Amino acid sequence: MLISMNWINDFVDLSGLDIPALIQRFTLSTAEVEDVYEMGRDLRGVVAGKILSVENHPDSKKLHLLKVDGGDKIYDVVCGAPNVREGLIVPFVKEGGMVGGQEISMAVLAGYESHGMCCSEKELGISADHSGLMELPDDTPVGRDMTELYGIIDTVFEVDNKSLTNRPDLWGHYGIAREFAALSGRELKPLETVSLEQFDELDPIDIEVEDKELCYRYTGLKVRNITKKVSPVDMRIRLFYCGSRAINLLADLTNYLMLEMGQPMHAFDCAKVDSIRVKRFDAPFTFTTLDGTERKVDENTLMICTKSGNGLEDTPVAVAGIMGGLDSEIEDDTDSLLLESANFDAASVRKSSTRLGLRTDASMRYEKTLDPEMTVPAIGRFMKLLLDIDTGAQVISRLTDVYVKRYPQVELSFDKAYVDRYTGIEIEDKRIIETLLSLGFGAKQEGDRFTVQVPSWRATKDVTIKADIIEEITRIYGYDNFEIKTTVSPLYPQRKSVQNKADNFVKDLLVQTYKLHEVHSYIWQDARKCKILGIEPEENVKLINAQTPDHEIIRRSMGPTLLSVLQENRAFSADFGVFEIGRVAEGLNGDGLADEHKKLGIALFSRTEGEKELYMRLIGMVKALLRSVKRVEPELANCEPRFKWQHPRNTAVIMAGGESLGWVCTLTPSVLRNIDRKAAIVCGELDMDAFAGLTAGELGYKEPSRFPGIDIDLSVVLPEGMRFADMEPAWEGAGHLTGVSLIDSFQQAGRRSLTLRFGFSSTEKTLSKEEVQPIVDGIVEKLGAAGAVLRS
Repeated sequence: MLISMNWINDFVDLSGLDIPALIQRFTLSTAEVEDVYEMGRDLRGVVAGKILSVENHPDSKKLHLLKVDGGDKIYDVVCGAPNVREGLIVPFVKEGGMVGGQEISMAVLAGYESHGMCCSEKELGISADHSGLMELPDDTPVGRDMTELYGIIDTVFEVDNKSLTNRPDLWGHYGIAREFAALSGRELKPLETVSLEQFDELDPIDIEVEDKELCYRYTGLKVRNITKKVSPVDMRIRLFYCGSRAINLLADLTNYLMLEMGQPMHAFDCAKVDSIRVKRFDAPFTFTTLDGTERKVDENTLMICTKSGNGLEDTPVAVAGIMGGLDSEIEDDTDSLLLESANFDAASVRKSSTRLGLRTDASMRYEKTLDPEMTVPAIGRFMKLLLDIDTGAQVISRLTDVYVKRYPQVELSFDKAYVDRYTGIEIEDKRIIETLLSLGFGAKQEGDRFTVQVPSWRATKDVTIKADIIEEITRIYGYDNFEIKTTVSPLYPQRKSVQNKADNFVKDLLVQTYKLHEVHSYIWQDARKCKILGIEPEENVKLINAQTPDHEIIRRSMGPTLLSVLQENRAFSADFGVFEIGRVAEGLNGDGLADEHKKLGIALFSRTEGEKELYMRLIGMVKALLRSVKRVEPELANCEPRFKWQHPRNTAVIMAGGESLGWVCTLTPSVLRNIDRKAAIVCGELDMDAFAGLTAGELGYKEPSRFPGIDIDLSVVLPEGMRFADMEPAWEGAGHLTGVSLIDSFQQAGRRSLTLRFGFSSTEKTLSKEEVQPIVDGIVEKLGAAGAVLRS
């Protein structure tokens, strides 16, 4: 947001003060200033000049030969502006002067000498209008410096909007001026307004607020006999310096008031809008806004309407708090208006703005929860400015004010000890009272106790508790004035929970050992990304305030999220894996709250490994996690897939301690093709809450053998239904056996075949194959008894 110091000076006398230092103080105490611009200081020798004569250039259809009175002498000037004429008074840069940072010297144009330059508003840097010369009033003193005639020289600073999010009172120059008054110790001048009570005898406007949940206050006034169409130069300059463009007097006044007071206003053509209805519609419809764009308005968007000619239904004329309609705009011939000054629900304006894809200066202010008490003073201020410009304008209605919702008055009490304890310094009682009064708070002191009434413009969201008052006192006192002291206090290490320890251990293992990449995602199931994968989003808990329909369903699984990550990054590497510990929701609990779970999701991608090898690698990771963190040996068994995108045969459940912890799977061919036709992809999920709750096994220590071991591979064919865990009794207690690992798994003639690797070693000597063979034969015999026979 751009702030003009000339404008601030209307309300606070800052003469004699160091303006750059004051702006720096504003940064330290109130809001971050991003940049400071010195406007108009690149002008020199620019005066009001009068065109005495105009001759057509003999060799050009566009150029004219002028005689211009610069106040000190007559200048010969060559000019190509279309609106030159005798008697016109314009901004004139004398020879040797400067405009736009460029010095004007004598130049020969089309064979004629030009000893100066007549300027447009754009060339002066006070607007974007370059259609012709700037035309000054006929009574403008010739030879008078332009910077003396108008507020061209100004200091404008830009405030970071993010730092004003919690301060709706600072979205206008008057609120900023209040801060400068407090910082400088100067008086804040009251706003000059017209007394609106004088119109109480007139007829009211037909205003009805049907939607009392979204419209807090709606105030209106009718005015006619408006003859002036163009805003004063100083008003146009301020609007331009603050990022707005001049349109016509009435539109400029509403923009000017918004920038001055922070209160958005809208002027309807009274010939088109005679009454007001504030409502929502039952069905969506299209509406053309002032920018000429046709927009789809849904049933949740608050609209400003007027009675149609037939009196049967209401005609929309504006989107409440955002933008007016094209059919009711102020035009050049408009001579009467219905002035709106209203207050709307902040969340409603924000949501409607997002749905429509239309964010305006008005909506940005309403989103911050404006003070509804501003609507009436804003109309009084509007009328003061209008009547100063157009003295013949007439008010033709009483002020009609429909006040639906009032914010409660906030009163806070605290003692001096509270201030001292929170600030850590001694601030005089007098200074506390003076600071609060300068910021508009009502403050009184009885003994050591202070009672503070929070003004309405700070009570909508900003100042609600005693600590907020301390902030007001200390920031105006100046944080840079605090004496720096080193605090002495004990620091205790934060003990991590079991769940936190498990999470960190899992992350370290997956990154350091398996070289996976951790990702972070949102909790919803992205419908657009699911469509790319060919995965249909499952019905689940929904967000009622989702910004887009694609982000309204909470995910049931980490799988689609991580598969989307694989799809988006597949071009960057032939082999990679990602993981995330995130949240999912599995419907609702009995109490109506989301059944939320913390899950570890893993997804692997490879163009160099087959699907079988990748699947076995994922199983190895899962087993390593359980062994390393909980010292538990997991079991895996085929199961029915929970989701349609899981392969119906290659999906396994992870079991430990008799409890299901998660699953691993490959993908259905259609989903796999949508990600990458030439790659292998597997994914898995682990319930981290259940994982952290597992009872850890005893930590045992075994001295490694100094002698080399021997490995024996056995390929066995399993009967239907037999699992790896069912074979474990065959080698339990086998001598010198140090471990059994699964090397391969495949189907043969409809039967499943496994290749197992048995490791043997001794702490006393190097084992020979002859010593190990009897042990292996015993294992084979037990396996045969269980139904698993050696593959021939």
